[in-house]
Amino acid sequence: MALYNKNPFIKSELLPVDVVFHPSWWYKHAGISFDEDFFYHPLKRVESEQRMEKELYERFGRYGIGVNRNKSLPVIGAVHNAAGYIISEMLGCSVVYTGDSAPQVIAAERDDIKIIPEDAFKSPAYKKVLNLMETLKKKYGYLQGDINWGGILNIALDLKGQNVLTDLFINPRETKIQFRNISEVIEKFVSGIALETGTSSVSVNRNVRNIDAPVFLHSECSHTMISTEHYEEFLLPIDLEWSKKYRPFGIHYCGNDPHRYAETFGKIKNLDFLDVGWGGDLKILRSHLPNTFLNIRLDPVNLNNYKEEELESTITRLVEDSNNPYLTGICCINIDDKIEDKNVSTIFRVVEELRLKADKRIKE
Repeated sequence: MALYNKNPFIKSELLPVDVVFHPSWWYKHAGISFDEDFFYHPLKRVESEQRMEKELYERFGRYGIGVNRNKSLPVIGAVHNAAGYIISEMLGCSVVYTGDSAPQVIAAERDDIKIIPEDAFKSPAYKKVLNLMETLKKKYGYLQGDINWGGILNIALDLKGQNVLTDLFINPRETKIQFRNISEVIEKFVSGIALETGTSSVSVNRNVRNIDAPVFLHSECSHTMISTEHYEEFLLPIDLEWSKKYRPFGIHYCGNDPHRYAETFGKIKNLDFLDVGWGGDLKILRSHLPNTFLNIRLDPVNLNNYKEEELESTITRLVEDSNNPYLTGICCINIDDKIEDKNVSTIFRVVEELRLKADKRIKE
């Protein structure tokens, strides 16, 4: 019998897998337009999510996808997409909504990132969210889903642009204060959503829906731009606090160098879930994070370039490198409209086969 570490806060089937298609795929194949109504009109919100479930079922239903195709569910956020915009909009950034892409945040390019957390919840953007939630709850009696809330540094960059990075050197004290203010807005927003729906981060990475307990998943996409030393000084203290308050706690790192943070992330004793960007060295990460669920992100850009056997060997190698089927998942996020269904099916098929092999190995 193979013995593996387990994490009491991470319970799922062996090797959970999920995919997320880019808005261009939905626009082309399902005729779904990602205008502002898609996100805020109550009727369109419900109808769009059901249409997405139906489209997925017709293509990949044999893999258990699209189970809600016949249900009208009060889903408050786009849980079939991956786009962080709402907190930035609440803090004053402009957001452009277009038919075939995710909401585009326009950097405010402020001279500073001074914010008053309470003001975010008086903003027109937040009032739109409240109106959506109130309308859906009145009709259905309950709410589901969540809204991608981004991350502290991501939002700071939206507010001030690249000058935030120089602030780490020339204005560290004020930067720490404003990072704290952003974290306060995030925490209040996410806690309020989770209280209503039971989840907070399905819209950050859909694979967390396969974890029994809702993951609190902090997006750190922009951390590829900073040193581990700056992370430890400015942002690690907040992650440490959140990791004690919200379990399971996770970090979403979609860059290609998450292993650069392996030793530093190892300081977060309660890091239950790590979204591992394509190109990340899973062996290094596992050596520092023996009890963390490593969610392997496949490369959506080159997915169509793989031959079936190449994709199979790639997935197999990555799962073996993670070295724990209890604490490993596979996903591919933002698959574009050029993808062929057979490549997506290969992901599900290979993972299913690896799951059966792992289960057999554990029981022998």
